[in-house]
Amino acid sequence: MRAYLTAIAAGCILSSPMVVQAGEGALGPTLPFDIGERLTYEVSWLSIAAATAVMEVVGTEGRKDRTLARLVGTAQSRPILTRFFPVDNRVESEIDLDVLVPEHMTFRRREGKKKEDIEYVFHQKEGTVTAVRGGLTELLPIPAGTQDIISCLYYTRTVLPLKPGASLTMNVYHDKKNRPVEVRVEDLETIGSRWGDRETARLLVIMPFHGLFMNQGNIRVWVTTDDRRTPLRMKAKVVLGSIVADLVEGFPASRMAGR
Repeated sequence: MRAYLTAIAAGCILSSPMVVQAGEGALGPTLPFDIGERLTYEVSWLSIAAATAVMEVVGTEGRKDRTLARLVGTAQSRPILTRFFPVDNRVESEIDLDVLVPEHMTFRRREGKKKEDIEYVFHQKEGTVTAVRGGLTELLPIPAGTQDIISCLYYTRTVLPLKPGASLTMNVYHDKKNRPVEVRVEDLETIGSRWGDRETARLLVIMPFHGLFMNQGNIRVWVTTDDRRTPLRMKAKVVLGSIVADLVEGFPASRMAGR
């Protein structure tokens, strides 16, 4: 999701949609996020404040020829939900900021009675991943430019043109499977937030698996059309009803605003 546009005639956009394949787009001189970014979301379910989710970018020691960062995503249920379905998930992904592909991911999943720990080590140049899950270690093939369940969001923030009709396809490795994920820009939409009304691009993320927010399928994400491309809202269906994650803390100032 990334550096943005003013609306173009709908007829032109719809008649010639832009399709980006993973690895095609240039990352550009600056990323829409910085090390230190920390976004906190209030997650509501059936209009009840059910959980708190945090996504942050943490600095890490890199090699001389590149810069590494850790993407950390957590989701924790509040007491009202914990009583019957406790959630305490944590995902950490180490990525190379020069090319925005993951190198190492851990997923500590605690959802209801389900408890498991997953680890993936990505060997992007070799086209393989070492997957450790349930006490079993396997070396499995992956396509070039493969993402994980959290790095895919930051990659999309960076390369997807925020024009209605644009789309991005990428491979996301999860649950020991290569899974095609498509992100489509449905429309531009102004939504309310704690920082006033903001113009956003409404994205449809077609996900054939469930992720950090316990979703059971597709997710919609509203991303600001400024140079920060901040996810302001996420909405997904769950077993009963849907959940909505609204940004409540950490909204970064646009770089353009400081000029």
